[in-house]
Amino acid sequence: MLLSFSSFSQEKLSKKERKKQLNEAQASRLFIEGQRFLMQEDFDRAYFYFQKAKEFSPEQPAINFKIAEILLRANQVDKALEYGLKAVELDPDNKYYNLVMAEVFSKKGEPKKAAEILEKLMANSEENQNYILDLASLYLAAGNFDKALEALTAAEEYYGMAAQITTQKQRIYLRKNDLNSAIAEGEKLIDSQPGNSQFVINLVEILFNNGKTDQAIEHVEKSLATFPNQPDLQMAVYALYKDKGEIDKAEESIKAAFANPDLESQVKAQAFAGILQETKSTRRDALLENLASSLIEIHPNDADVLTVLGDQKLFNGDREGALELYRKSISINPSNAQVLQGVITTMFELGKDFTEIEELTSTAVDEFPEKPEFWFFDGTAKLALKKGPEAETSLNKALEVNAGKNPQIDLLVNGQLGDAYHLTGKTEKAFEAYDAVLKVNPDDEHVLNNYAYYLSLAKKDLEKAKKMSEQLVKRFPKNATYLDTHAWVLFQLKDYEGAKTYMELALKYEESPSGVMLEHYGDILFLLGNSNEAIAYWKKAEGGEETSEFLLKKIKDKKYYD
Repeated sequence: MLLSFSSFSQEKLSKKERKKQLNEAQASRLFIEGQRFLMQEDFDRAYFYFQKAKEFSPEQPAINFKIAEILLRANQVDKALEYGLKAVELDPDNKYYNLVMAEVFSKKGEPKKAAEILEKLMANSEENQNYILDLASLYLAAGNFDKALEALTAAEEYYGMAAQITTQKQRIYLRKNDLNSAIAEGEKLIDSQPGNSQFVINLVEILFNNGKTDQAIEHVEKSLATFPNQPDLQMAVYALYKDKGEIDKAEESIKAAFANPDLESQVKAQAFAGILQETKSTRRDALLENLASSLIEIHPNDADVLTVLGDQKLFNGDREGALELYRKSISINPSNAQVLQGVITTMFELGKDFTEIEELTSTAVDEFPEKPEFWFFDGTAKLALKKGPEAETSLNKALEVNAGKNPQIDLLVNGQLGDAYHLTGKTEKAFEAYDAVLKVNPDDEHVLNNYAYYLSLAKKDLEKAKKMSEQLVKRFPKNATYLDTHAWVLFQLKDYEGAKTYMELALKYEESPSGVMLEHYGDILFLLGNSNEAIAYWKKAEGGEETSEFLLKKIKDKKYYD
């Protein structure tokens, strides 16, 4: 009976009505599929199904709305406008259709039209008052400051006093050159939440930037009188008194702020660094000492604090003291590249133990593998420790990471890479690295010296070596290292008298001659016929650094061996 009744009912429908029902059913099925893919954020497939649904039911507002949403998300604003308008035309009172149109107009740079839509929505229902801040933003974008202020005032009535709203109102008043209204808004916010230092600071900035320093001080001191534990306000009043030239009051304020453990260490460190940059004076130094005492007492293990205290030591010429503080800072926070680099370079300059330096350079390349300078430092430390292959690896990594961006780094690295290659017996590669440096900087002292010396040891291109070492001793006539190199180049050229002259100068200017220098001088003397004096110098060289494998045999046999 049910089946026959159903069939009878369908027969009563016209073909047009049956087709309409079928299309609506198809559209509904496709719409559901589109919605499913939209929820999965598969926007392409969702768009496909919604478009198919529209083919069956082009006058369905929800379908047009969904297509508009997807197009808007894809930033196809003009197409979204077409579908959004259609949705609103079909269902003009639907809030969501109107909201998507407001967004379309906003993205098209037509904030006035978007604002009109929101105004209409809010007028139609109390439930839509939550769009008041969006309306204010649209009026701001449209440059209608009066309307924006009206909207913000309405938002204040709706939400209550809020810093975000007050700040926006203040900005508008300042753009309208209405300073008094901007100040009044700030005072109203302070009164609504007494003891909120940030509200005071916001007003102080406005007052200070507009030349009303005295009024700014009044607000700060009024707040401090009621709520004394506000170190950020003490820092603010320090800056204000300093600007007025009332240094006694300024220093009193900053000392109180630094003595307060509630003030963030980073704020203190920044303020300390700023004072450190000021012109040196007895008063400045006394203030820094006072602040430093508070810092080390309250924040003894804070990396930022230790860094600025290290800077103070460095400014005062105490490099060892600075290094101690920097190293402690790095042990707490190894992620500060600037401090890490400062520690490493200072340790190199002070001639610290290379094993300690390598520990820091290893940390540096682990923390900052993208910085070529740290790979250079690591390679240099490893080279000093005679770790040739590891030095090569780090120095080549420095070149790779630098990728030619900083030519100066390439020069420094190639200079050290030449030494590393020589250490590992790759003489030709060493000379290629040196040539790469001299091609760009023909006056590089380190490369000129080492290149000349290693050529003399290889007894190769001795005239080239002589030219390089000669260039150095002319520029640096009292440099013992360069004099030694030039002497040894002349020795290999069998100019023993010349070699003797320069080696004597090298020994004269070197306070603690190395074993190899003493041995070389003995070799020169021997080939000049002064065998007894030569043997005496060989004996002095015994146990010294970098002496040859033949030294003991020379002493025993009283004979020169090459």
